[in-house]
Formats: sequence, C-alpha cells, structure tokens
Amino acid sequence: MKAKKRYLLLFSCCAFLSVGYIGYHHFKVQQQSKWYQRLSSYSEDSDVLQDEDISPNPRLRNRRTPSGEKSEAFSFLDCRMETCFDFTRCDKDLKVYVYPVDDNVPPSSSYMKVLNVIQDSNYHTSDPSQACIFVLSLDTLDRDSLSKDYVRNMPSRVQRLPLWNNGQNHIIFNLYSGTWPDYTEDLGFDVGKAILAKASISLENFRPGFDISLPLFYKSHPERGGDDGYLDSNKFPGTKKYLLAFKGKRYVYGIGSETRNSLYHLHNERDIVLVTTCKHGDSWKEHKDERCDHDNAEYDRWVCAAYSTKSN
Repeated sequence: MKAKKRYLLLFSCCAFLSVGYIGYHHFKVQQQSKWYQRLSSYSEDSDVLQDEDISPNPRLRNRRTPSGEKSEAFSFLDCRMETCFDFTRCDKDLKVYVYPVDDNVPPSSSYMKVLNVIQDSNYHTSDPSQACIFVLSLDTLDRDSLSKDYVRNMPSRVQRLPLWNNGQNHIIFNLYSGTWPDYTEDLGFDVGKAILAKASISLENFRPGFDISLPLFYKSHPERGGDDGYLDSNKFPGTKKYLLAFKGKRYVYGIGSETRNSLYHLHNERDIVLVTTCKHGDSWKEHKDERCDHDNAEYDRWVCAAYSTKSN
C-alpha cells in the first residue's frame, strides 16, 4: 500500500512538472508571436532582411539587379580581409615593404615621417618578395587638389607600379581628401583592393574589419616621442586647469560640420574651452550667421591668451 502511494506521488509530481513546462513553453511562443506581430505592423515581410543581407553598412548589403537576382559586380565597398587580402603572403612573417621614393614627386615632410617610422621598424623589409604589406612612397596624405602637397597624375603613377596588383595587400594613408567647399572622400585615383588608413572617413564608406580610422595630426607633429608625459597620478580629472580644449574653423557655407556648430554649448571658459571662427574662404561674411561675431571674438581672445601664456 505504501509503495502504491509513493508511485502515485511520483506520478503526480511528474504530471505537474510536465503541465508547467508545456504551459511555460506555450506562453513563450505567444509572447514571441506578439513581438513579431508588433514588428510586422511597422514593416512588410519583404522589408525584413534575411541573415545573408545583413551588414553594418547599408551600402554593403548584397545588391540585386532590376530582375531581382543578386549582382555579381564587385566594388570598393565589398572589400573585407577574406575577399581583398592575400594571407598567403604573410605565412612566414608580417613584413612591410615601402616603395622607393620617386625623386620627381618627393613626399611631404609629414608623409616622410610615416615612411621613416615604418622603415626603421623591425617589420620593414627591402625585399618585396618577402613582404606581406606594401606602402606607397607616393604621397597620399593630402588629396586636396588645392594643396601644394597634392600629387598629380596619380592614376597613371599607381598603375605603373609593378607590384600594385589592383591594390591588394597595400595600405594607403590619407588625412585629407577632396577640396573646399564641397569636400568628398574621393582620393583622385582608384584604390582597388587597398586598405585605407584614413582620417575623417565617413560611416557610409568605412569598411569594418578592413579599413583603419586615423586621427588627424599636425605637420609639426614629432616623428618620434620626446620627453615623458606629465601625468602625476591616475586620478581623474587630472591636475591640469583645462579638461578639454579645441579651436578651429566653423564652416558657414559649403559642406559644414554639425559637430563644430554644436561646440558652443559646451564652452564654459572654466575647464572646457571650445572656440570656433567663421573666417574661412573669401565669402564667409556673406553667409555668416547670428553667432559669427561672438564666436570670432571668443576665438581671437582665447588664441591671443594662449600665445601670451606660451611666450611668458
């Protein structure tokens, strides 16, 4: 009799657990169904992307022809390490080859700093057959056609390079591209399958896991580090008077910068100094807005104060 009670109790527990599991599973399915119904109310089934179409960059999704078939065309934006980089060149070691400098188009002092650092490193090789990565000696840092450092006839110069191979395993360094007032990211030549190490690259053209985002650096930036830093401790904020400082142009016509137009909200003159000037180009007075006079005066005041402090 006691055995029957034990079996009955065990059966009841199993039945209870089964009912609970089935009920919970049914509840989850309903919740997921409701979630999908809510999603469908904002989009049609044809608008929901499949896994194969998902990309961090909308322009990199698989393109389709007007007939609906996927396009086989390959473009700059399709490049990834697995599609545009030859890993077999790097089997032995990570070595970097720098092309010999063309005396007819000597690099700018800024680009020479980049080349010197690479050539003085342990990664450099003078033998292109041993190289994993190639770096142009043609100066590509400043691709503004109005700049004195702009190298002309770049398409033909690049195509004449015997190791170019449509840019595969090449890294191209660039800080500025296009020209004022309608700046673009066009470098003036086809980079092919080359990796771009570029400043101010847009999210639309940046290829994740392939391109390299660089900060802008000034022409007088040292080639190598100098004295040790002045950090006294790891405490935050530091001991310096100013936590953040910036000065630069605010474009009031041509292509502008929403970020720089918003800096004045943060400028408090105590620990954050962010000043901009509208004085850019010949026609800025014709296009100046209501903040220009005040911004220009603030800019001049803080620049003068900085020079006075430096001279003292």
